[in-house]
Amino acid sequence: MSKLKIGIIGCGGIANQKHFPALKNNADLNEIVAFCDIQIDRAEKAAAEFGAEGAQVTADYKELLANPEVEVVHVCTPNVSHSEITIAAFEAGKHVYCEKPMSHSTEEAEKMVEAWKKSGKQFTIGYQNRFREEVMNLKKSCDKGELGEIYYGKAHAVRRRAVPTWGVFMDKEAQGGGPLIDIGTHALDITLWCMNNYDVDSVTGSVFYKLGQKENGPEGNLFGPWDPKTFEVEDSAVGFVKMKNGATIGLEASWAINMLDSREASTTLCGTEAGAEIHSGMSYPKNELIYNRARNNQLMEETLSSVGSIAYFAGGAGEEGTVDNRQWLEAIQNGTEPLVKPEEALAVTKILDAIYKSAKTNETIKF
Repeated sequence: MSKLKIGIIGCGGIANQKHFPALKNNADLNEIVAFCDIQIDRAEKAAAEFGAEGAQVTADYKELLANPEVEVVHVCTPNVSHSEITIAAFEAGKHVYCEKPMSHSTEEAEKMVEAWKKSGKQFTIGYQNRFREEVMNLKKSCDKGELGEIYYGKAHAVRRRAVPTWGVFMDKEAQGGGPLIDIGTHALDITLWCMNNYDVDSVTGSVFYKLGQKENGPEGNLFGPWDPKTFEVEDSAVGFVKMKNGATIGLEASWAINMLDSREASTTLCGTEAGAEIHSGMSYPKNELIYNRARNNQLMEETLSSVGSIAYFAGGAGEEGTVDNRQWLEAIQNGTEPLVKPEEALAVTKILDAIYKSAKTNETIKF
């Protein structure tokens, strides 16, 4: 089977940290033939390091989409531009992998789904945390009904002081929001996916601008001090999601908050037969999955062994970005569905958007 021809739009942090290494690790399935970035030097550098011979380099994404050699586009740009570029890619007849979140707003995300359905092409969103071994284990357990009815969940995306001080993370116009849309999106995706419940009844939320603009707010930040004058997005947010079947989810997200427990891309699930918690983030030296239940009239905890791993896809086990990328490429080649489905990612965006709207109006948003 011939290699898929990839075009990358946006050659900044997420492309270099995740997409380029993952595509390189799956070089038997793809080659990158086009690179686009509004800072042309970044596209040139990426092409020199990761590109096929004679790879296209451009500062205009429309030129990349007009390249007939490109079959698959990875959209790695700021959130607010996801919709425009993704829709244009579908109209150009390309498969699309868009970075998370799908979009900064419900309206734009719905346009993306509509364009995808018209295109007949493949579409996925970059929720690679689903591919971590402990998340996969929990998902399998939930699907088997081992937790019973899951009626309460918590999505954790808490950093004590880890504000990203590079790029456009603090730019509200480019990103649409702060930690809620940036890292809260991963925790919410894991929680909804494991619960297999996307039927939302209502959302209530609060968004806080407390530490980002304080004079001494940047003290102790992992990524160095930020300028309080340019910190335009929230520094923390919380949401309460009620599902149609009565189940509820609490979501907490922060880049900076006075809280000891730093849990990121983590979830807590409470079921009628058992509970489970994933511990991941700065408070934990390694990712953990802990099941809890009663057995023989005693409370018990059960954890994963560090010995062995499970190969979930043809490419086997490995770093989650690489596994995510491989199953995506295989889905295109085999005509199968990717693990992260557009409708699921749309549900995440709708909830995040509703939290922002609830905070702004001080009202509960009914779905």
